[in-house]
Parts: sequence; C-alpha cells; structure tokens
Amino acid sequence: VQLQASGGGLVQAGGSLRLSCKASGMVFSISAMSWYRQAPGKQRELVANSTSGGSTNYADSVKGRFTISRDNAKRTVSLQMSSLKPEDTAVYYCNTFYRLRAWWGQGTLVTVSS
Repeated sequence: VQLQASGGGLVQAGGSLRLSCKASGMVFSISAMSWYRQAPGKQRELVANSTSGGSTNYADSVKGRFTISRDNAKRTVSLQMSSLKPEDTAVYYCNTFYRLRAWWGQGTLVTVSS
C-alpha cells in the first residue's frame, strides 16, 4: 500500500487549501480513509474520516471548516480546508487501515500565518 499526499503549503489565516491523497496497492473503494495531523510538540490527532459507505466524521476543531471527500474511481481522498487558522498549522497525514494494519502517507506540511 502506498499513500501519496500533496497540496500542503503556506497560507494566510482565513485562506483555503486542498490536500489530496492518492492510494495504490489496495482496494480503495472498500477502505475507510482518514486525515490526521501533527502539530509541533503535540500528538497526532484525527482530523477527518471517510468510510467506505460515504459517511464522514470530523474533529470538533475543524467542523464546518474542513470537508473530506473521496473519488473511488481515482482512488483519491481529499481534504478541503477553509477559514484556516494558525492553530491548523501541522503536518497532515493520509491514513488507512488495510489488511490488519495502519498505513500512512509521507505527510504534507500546512503552515497558516497570522
């Protein structure tokens, strides 16, 4: 399994970014996909999750601002981030649980300046 994340960068507070994660080596359509993030000095935390059935869940801190979506044909999961805040600054990781283990993408850095 490989998860290739992209789309991070530097943005001003209030701005938007879109992250994408392309999966390979797995049956994407039956797999839940998640985005996690890890800020400096903090533990990695779940940001958003998309189940194979299309349900989504969000951390309270991003509800109403972030939207997770998936394209099963392209084997891609995306995270649209709006109204970004400096506290959203972190490395964002794509994640899935497949064949009894967790798989992680390489991480993409999002920096939100105030």
